[in-house]
Amino acid sequence: MTTEISDWMDKAEGDWATMLREAAVQVDANYDAVCFHAQQCAEKYLKARLTLANIPFRKTHDLLYLHGLVLDVEPEWTFLQDSLFTLTTFAVAIRYPGLDATKKQKTAP
Repeated sequence: MTTEISDWMDKAEGDWATMLREAAVQVDANYDAVCFHAQQCAEKYLKARLTLANIPFRKTHDLLYLHGLVLDVEPEWTFLQDSLFTLTTFAVAIRYPGLDATKKQKTAP
């Protein structure tokens, strides 16, 4: 495994750990942060897989775009499409006024 792939995976794991810590908060949990870090984790794992396969990708937070590229090497990952669509909205929109995450979104499959 290359350093670049390892770096993507380390960053993904950091987002996962941050998401889990915030999701466990009992009072005043920041569900926006939970959703954001879930999106970031998925994004970085997709980018790691693309890097492993030497598939170039543009700078983006669009998980559906990345997923479309990954399907060339992981065609069985089609089942992720609906979840990645939902997670994509958490990349940017959830961080600004007008859209707030809820506990239900945090616990959605």
